Amino acid sequence: MSENRLGDIIDDYCVKCRRLTNHAIVSLVDAKAAKVRCRTCYNDHDYRHEQAPPTKKELKKQEELYAAVLAGNVSAGGGASAAAPLEAAPAEAAAPEVVPVEAVAAPAKKTRGRVKRA
Repeated sequence: MSENRLGDIIDDYCVKCRRLTNHAIVSLVDAKAAKVRCRTCYNDHDYRHEQAPPTKKELKKQEELYAAVLAGNVSAGGGASAAAPLEAAPAEAAAPEVVPVEAVAAPAKKTRGRVKRA
């Protein structure tokens, strides 16, 4: 009875509903669910094995880590000449530039309704 059949109800993540809901099996490939239909919104999609897609925060974090790894690999391949700028960078980062409060411009005031013209 563990074998899936067309029309069986299984749980899966629905992208349209953005939650885990009941789904009916629409198509099978090698006795495994390939496509399912959400029983809440009736959206057909590939079977996702109850896994939600990664959030935008998670994707951004992965991109930053990937960029850091690439930057590390590029500087490591440079040899001794790449080590000198890396040693100088912490000294520059220790003294951040201080901007006085008066130098920062105030945001422009928003107007409501029609703009009066002279």
